[in-house]
Amino acid sequence: MAEAHQAVAFQFTVTPDGIDLRLSHEALKQIYLSGLHSWKKKFIRFKNGIITGVYPASPSSWLIVVVGVMSTMYAKIDPSLGIIAKINRTLDTTGSMSSQTKHVVSGVLFGTGLWVALIFTMRYSLKVLLSYHGWMFAEHGKMSRATKVWMGMVKLFSGRKPMLYSFQTSLPRLPVPAVRDTVSRYLDSVKPLMKEADFKRMTALAEDFAGSLGPKLQWYLKLKSWWATNYVSDWWEEYIYLRGRGPLMVNSNYYAMDFLYVLPTHIQAARAGNTIHAILLYRRQLDREELKPILLMGSTVPLCSAQWERMFNTSRIPGEETDTIQHVRDSRHIVVFHKGRYFKVWLYHDGRLLRPRELEQQIQRILDDPSEPQAGEAKLAALTAGDRVPWARCRQAYFASGKNKQSLDAVEKAAFFVTLDETEQGYRKEDPDASLDNYAKSLLHGRCFDRWFDKSFTFIVFKNGKIGMNAEHSWADAPIVGHLWEYVLATDSFQLGYLEDGHCKGDTNPSIPPPTRLQWDIPEECQEVIETSLSSASLLANDVDFHSFPFDAFGKGLIKKSRTSPDAFVQLALQLAHYKDMGKFCLTYEASMTRLFREGRTETVRSCTVESCDFVLAMADPSQTMEQRLRLFKIASEKHQHMYRLAMTGAGIDRHLFCLYVVSKYLAVESPFLKEVLSEPWRLSTSQTPLQQAELFDLEKNTEYVSSGGGFGPVADDGYGVSYILVGENLINFHISSKFSCPDTDSHRFGKHLRQAMTDIIALFGFSSNSRK
Repeated sequence: MAEAHQAVAFQFTVTPDGIDLRLSHEALKQIYLSGLHSWKKKFIRFKNGIITGVYPASPSSWLIVVVGVMSTMYAKIDPSLGIIAKINRTLDTTGSMSSQTKHVVSGVLFGTGLWVALIFTMRYSLKVLLSYHGWMFAEHGKMSRATKVWMGMVKLFSGRKPMLYSFQTSLPRLPVPAVRDTVSRYLDSVKPLMKEADFKRMTALAEDFAGSLGPKLQWYLKLKSWWATNYVSDWWEEYIYLRGRGPLMVNSNYYAMDFLYVLPTHIQAARAGNTIHAILLYRRQLDREELKPILLMGSTVPLCSAQWERMFNTSRIPGEETDTIQHVRDSRHIVVFHKGRYFKVWLYHDGRLLRPRELEQQIQRILDDPSEPQAGEAKLAALTAGDRVPWARCRQAYFASGKNKQSLDAVEKAAFFVTLDETEQGYRKEDPDASLDNYAKSLLHGRCFDRWFDKSFTFIVFKNGKIGMNAEHSWADAPIVGHLWEYVLATDSFQLGYLEDGHCKGDTNPSIPPPTRLQWDIPEECQEVIETSLSSASLLANDVDFHSFPFDAFGKGLIKKSRTSPDAFVQLALQLAHYKDMGKFCLTYEASMTRLFREGRTETVRSCTVESCDFVLAMADPSQTMEQRLRLFKIASEKHQHMYRLAMTGAGIDRHLFCLYVVSKYLAVESPFLKEVLSEPWRLSTSQTPLQQAELFDLEKNTEYVSSGGGFGPVADDGYGVSYILVGENLINFHISSKFSCPDTDSHRFGKHLRQAMTDIIALFGFSSNSRK
């Protein structure tokens, strides 16, 4: 085999004349190039570490400060107020320097100290400035003079040309809200959901907690917030994600779709070649920290970039009690799944990344490979789709040594996982509902054994050229994956492109060794566990009722004309749709982010409020006038925006209560209040997918290149999961999930109610659903 031959650097045979040693020059060349690549990455990381370490100053500013100090010294001016003279006297005790040398060294040492002091001053000043969030609560479209001055100060202390992690040390820590404030906001959020007697009982529990146990637990949280970078994130990752023993598939992982209407090529291998190359270009920018940090408020306020660190070369490792996240610094290969077989594909040749046409060639070799799966290989990934404990035990028993360990290492240490799907997916105009529903279900769970659900993400290429992604949730949240996905879609279509015949641009390269099959030796006992995991995973997958659809009657353009937040508009439409669907209100989860703070992740916006319920009831009451309904809508919209801002600025409800509960468990004390709060089900779980975080193309000029967004499974067995993305000015894509096993839910029925709710609300402003046209 050619690839095995090239992997051997030295060949030797025993002859009567002794050992005959032959050197393989090609293999030695590859070893040299591999080492050169490794040292280049080390140098880039070292250089970036220095640049980030001194930010918001720059390394060159050290020279400016030192030269400035030396210039004043030669002008017989002492800028140090006697400190340079003290340094000079200290150096004088060594007796090994001339007077002139001591003079120069003293000046350099003082200049360096002054430079370091300036760095810390600028960094602390920036942190103090970024701790101010009053700008978020200002009326939309109006900016006070104080905010303008604040913005100017932030820009002054922010330095020039920041790299991805430049702002990390300047971001403030997530504050711990006061217990009474959190309890008060919690009671306000559940008031419309409880009967009067139940609410009085809960109020009594809450008051007792706020006056007795709460302050004791709060003391520990305060202590953690002073010591740890973020008082929530590590516990959130550990207890919400890694300690979950149920399947990741459907329950935790989420997906991202391709463009809705555009398909650049129908050739599966070509689409894979371009998009895999685009992903690798993104990884290279990430490794070099060349990605720009995301900035809000007119490119002024930075968001935390910590979640990018584990995007690639990462896998979740199962354990009996808790999982762990394994991340390696670099990976030079990917693993590709096709027709039940696993292939290892090297990403470099001659010390460079494989080009799109070369990757297409490698993928085509896999598609053309006629070999059959080994025993137990075809459905192996079902282990990652089922419960975590059987997978953990199976991994320890059958994958701890030999070829199984080597092959599993190849999968878990790959840059990412790729599935060449045998089905055709995507939006079809002749059958839009069924086509998008099937596309969503395929990305969410597939056949339960053709995605490696433990990898940071599985990249999926369908037979007709459509693509998608399934992402594991513990290492990062959806906006991070969304940033990568925008880059991949834009780079594929607008930078790399295709030839007229649909193939990737460039030439093939026959000298590149073909992909290698991973080898497995899976005993029958392990195959039985695989079948058991597949059976339970299939039951879960078949129970998912999914409805994905584009809402194109109007979009955020018309909503903005009504002077309403698009997110608040959609959230109130969801409340109205849910009431139409179920005839009652429920606890509603909307995900927001806390990345204004260092290592921030998410917070919950409790979208079902007293104000939203008043509005929904008014819409259901035929005696209410349009003016009264509109007034209540505006009140509810303003309340929602206020809640969202509180969540973003660290004054949310649920993460604080969650951490107080964790402390109570560590202290082995029971809190009836916390226990009841954390057991309440989220029967409506919602999330908005951010769009155009990376400004890579103009959506207004390329209106057909609209994103389909992504979605997730239902959080509660008797509830709905709803994801939505506001695309351009005239389109909103919705993804609705529920379970067939629940007789009360129906995703398509909810979708109809949601369409009607959107239309009913826009009519309050005197607009019809076709006003944009």
